[in-house]
Amino acid sequence: MVGFRPADVPPSAAVKFVGAGTAACIADLLTFPLDTAKVRLQIQGEARGSAATWSGSAVKYRGVFGTIATMVRTEGPLSLYSGLVAGLQRQMSFASVRIGLYDSVKQFYTKGSDHVGIGSRLLAGSTTGALAVAIAQPTDVVKVRLQAQARSLGRARRYCSTVDAYRTIAKEEGICGLWKGTAPNIARNAIVNCTELVTYDFIKDMLLSSTPLTDNLPCHFASAFGAGLCTTVIASPVDVVKTRYMNSALGQYSSVLNCAAAMMTNEGPRAFYKGFIPSFLRLGSWNVVMFVTYEQLKRAMMAANHSCKTYL
Repeated sequence: MVGFRPADVPPSAAVKFVGAGTAACIADLLTFPLDTAKVRLQIQGEARGSAATWSGSAVKYRGVFGTIATMVRTEGPLSLYSGLVAGLQRQMSFASVRIGLYDSVKQFYTKGSDHVGIGSRLLAGSTTGALAVAIAQPTDVVKVRLQAQARSLGRARRYCSTVDAYRTIAKEEGICGLWKGTAPNIARNAIVNCTELVTYDFIKDMLLSSTPLTDNLPCHFASAFGAGLCTTVIASPVDVVKTRYMNSALGQYSSVLNCAAAMMTNEGPRAFYKGFIPSFLRLGSWNVVMFVTYEQLKRAMMAANHSCKTYL
């Protein structure tokens, strides 16, 4: 057995909630440069007048590792972690809800039945994904804005800190500006949550029932990797539109559909898969780190809770 053994008592909703947020923050810390590279590639080619114009960057990014190398050379290594504070705020409020409450919502829809169909899983994923976006959207907007803003000599940066970004967006675009792109983000996270959690569920169940693997690290690793690949393929188009729309200047796009239409007209259908490789590298590695850490954290917290009760 590798790692902590499965607990005799299933983890509580509170353990899952805290464990999911913590595991997601750990995954973000390890994969954030890939996410920043993904954002830069997704907004590349966007018409001038976007919020990205504040970067003043005419730098051409080529590939995920080329983007990372270019950013380090032109902006310094810390640029890879622009928006990290907002990213961690996002994960603590976002992943805790969409992942930590998934099992509880799934049980609610199945009324405690042992048989869980695909419909109940999809419904639970959509519910927790939409709720998480409604709560955490401002942190996502700020994260994307800070990641998209390039640092260049001779030009002032639009946002000088995380707090300044929240303040500036609220002042210039109104409070609603902090919830900009909520609709495409709900669509994206309904897709991501359903694909990610349901695929992880199914692959894990299949491996446990059809292979010699047991409920431990190798099983969690394989399930998470498969979930990351499926999620990237399905969610990339919505993710690109979401990033473009959230990063756009006030009035640049009249709606989310207008943003998607402008992309199709100006850049063609391949624009919807811009940043696919960094998306997969980031989401695949993020899924592996998050799910493996999440499974172990749940067991560790339950073991610690059991030890405390035994001691008392």
